[in-house]
Amino acid sequence: MLESGYLPFVFGLVGMAVAYIILRQLVALPAGEKNLTSISDEIFLGAMTFMRRELTLLAIFCVIVFVLLWLALSWMAALAFAVGAIASAATGWMGMFAATKANVRTANAAHTKGPAEALKAAFSGGAVMGLLVASVGLVGLSLMFIIFGLNVEAAVIVQSFGVGASAVALFFRVGGGIYTKSADVGADLVGKVEAGIPEDDPRNPGVIADLVGDNVGDTAGMGSDIFESNVGSMIATIAIAATLGASALAALGDQVALMFLPLALASVGLVCSIGGVALVRLAAAQAPAVALRVGTIGAAVLFIILAYFVIVWLDITVGVWWAVLAGSVGGTLIGLITEYYTGGPPIRHLAASGETGVATVMIAGLALGLQSVVLPIIVIAAVILIASLQAGLYGVGIAAVGMLATVGITMAIDGFGPVADNGGGIAELGGLGPDTRKITDTLDSLGNTTAAIGKGFAIGAAALTALTIIAAYIQTLTVAIPDFELSLGDPNVLIGILIGGTIPFLVASITMTAVGDAAFAMIEEIRRQFREIPGLLTGTGKPDTARCVDIAATAALKKMILPGTIAVASPVVVGFLLGPVVLGGMLGGALISAVLLALMMANSGGAWDNAKKYVEEGHHGGKGSPVHSATVVGDTVGDPFKDTSGPSLNILIKLMAIVSLTIAPLLGNALF
Repeated sequence: MLESGYLPFVFGLVGMAVAYIILRQLVALPAGEKNLTSISDEIFLGAMTFMRRELTLLAIFCVIVFVLLWLALSWMAALAFAVGAIASAATGWMGMFAATKANVRTANAAHTKGPAEALKAAFSGGAVMGLLVASVGLVGLSLMFIIFGLNVEAAVIVQSFGVGASAVALFFRVGGGIYTKSADVGADLVGKVEAGIPEDDPRNPGVIADLVGDNVGDTAGMGSDIFESNVGSMIATIAIAATLGASALAALGDQVALMFLPLALASVGLVCSIGGVALVRLAAAQAPAVALRVGTIGAAVLFIILAYFVIVWLDITVGVWWAVLAGSVGGTLIGLITEYYTGGPPIRHLAASGETGVATVMIAGLALGLQSVVLPIIVIAAVILIASLQAGLYGVGIAAVGMLATVGITMAIDGFGPVADNGGGIAELGGLGPDTRKITDTLDSLGNTTAAIGKGFAIGAAALTALTIIAAYIQTLTVAIPDFELSLGDPNVLIGILIGGTIPFLVASITMTAVGDAAFAMIEEIRRQFREIPGLLTGTGKPDTARCVDIAATAALKKMILPGTIAVASPVVVGFLLGPVVLGGMLGGALISAVLLALMMANSGGAWDNAKKYVEEGHHGGKGSPVHSATVVGDTVGDPFKDTSGPSLNILIKLMAIVSLTIAPLLGNALF
């Protein structure tokens, strides 16, 4: 059973079946009158059109990489790459499909049944995404081991699965992020600041594009990001187990059991996530925040308990369980720290800084983001220390698996955010009234917090996953090249660190510029429509929303190519031109700068967003006040921080690391 991988495959199929059942129940909910369904249909059509165009471009890229892997490695590696890419793309697409069906049902439930039913509808959309992220990854990865066997040779082949998942994740995250933020920035600046109309006002031509962006960026993009972290951590841990020496195996356990453990833990975590989803649905009548927290904590506690028995069953040393515990607790702590900085007392201080204008809002938000980096990094360092003391490099890998094992419920709660945001937009566009909008605003505010927590968790998971993959890269080359080592006293390592440290800054610059350029085109188009369409601002004219959707889509598809190319090509170029030692240094430098920069950008952006929401609740003059205008500008700058550039860095470092691990055997055979 261990050698075949059939058991995790079956668990994955069960998870997919549960996701399908939830989707069927969701679609069966009433979608409301035609004024709501017509808006929802526009969002659905825009999202699907963009995804088809994005997948067409992505298919061309994947075919090129598929051929290169076949020629450079083997047809088996090329097959693994294709399966990883298809699994990641399918997960993002299906999750986005569920979100576009949940948004209108959330708005209608808020209008006709109240907050508890609205929470259930929004959470169901996120739950489909979360369970698919966990179960499709498990099915795809275990399928590879069923085909190739759970052995050392298969571990090398399956690394290409991670390359496929990472490549799709980066394009989805970058493309979706550019799309959603160009629309969001344009709609907010022209609508709120210049025209003085509310958010999601039907007169604003950019609103539909903005709502489409929530689905292609925050749902499909985030889903593929976490999908890649989940499978990447398992692949890297299996790779480490495959290269362990006799002394390490004597201390930890049987090699096949150690290779099987990541799949077993992911299977158990999926079951716990299903239980967490059930807990949230049962507790929906309570306060929404309480219901979500009950599900998250309940799933995590149950997983930690069951993980102990799985490790004992496999006759693996109990020190590995302590590593799993460190990873699981570390992920929770990073989420709580992120929640504090993006939804706690610092938000009130940030909102108050708007009393003296835009400049102080920007200064306070940047300072908050810089400070917010410290505690998560300390937590990550503590997880690495505890895990390595208990089980060496394998412990670090299994800690990453532990952090991501309950990804089903974690992603479900994160996916709830964009659905609630869309539901609020549909309620506003459909004219459902202030009482309904109050319910959706409450869910949206909670969704902002859960999304910020999700981003913090994603960054922490990315850091640990990337570190695990880098450790597997070093371990692989140490076996292939007896005198291989990375030392700070080696100038080649320092050169690599400096090169790697610059790449996240370059990619962040490219993606920020892309959002700025696309937003410029969007702003000009919205201004043009306000000028030229008779009666648009008075409500008698109809905006050309399709034109705004096309502007955002075209910009996103053009601008996502360069960051993806940099991520894939840089390890190959550096590895074969400068050697595996320089490449190892580059990975270390990129890891450090990417994690620090991603945390700063995500938390600054989340804080600016929630400071704006705090003012809109009536504080410091409320909507339409000078403080509100200042915080809207802060939120506008923060949007590409938290939803485009910051998240793209998560995937950047994972993709660079998994590409490096995949080409490591070739580097080991070369003369360096």
